[in-house]
Amino acid sequence: MRTAMFLTAGFLLLAAFFILGRLFAENFPNAMGWVTGGFVVLWCVATFFNMWVGVTHAGYSWGEELPIFLMLFGIPSAVAIGLKWKLF
Repeated sequence: MRTAMFLTAGFLLLAAFFILGRLFAENFPNAMGWVTGGFVVLWCVATFFNMWVGVTHAGYSWGEELPIFLMLFGIPSAVAIGLKWKLF
């Protein structure tokens, strides 16, 4: 359940970043590129923190947490890069 909520939070954060990018795109032509890069970096930090909490507090090993990290980071990041590449 926590994984689904974290994944949903990633897509909501992605939507917020893309809305912000669209607001600035008129004055800054490369705004969507910066927003996409900013989202990927911020999301990497957030998912790594989630993995660290799982290892240090929940008792999981790095090997158990790594596939979850890759899924939580990879799916929203791939969608962000794909949307930026196809739409903007």
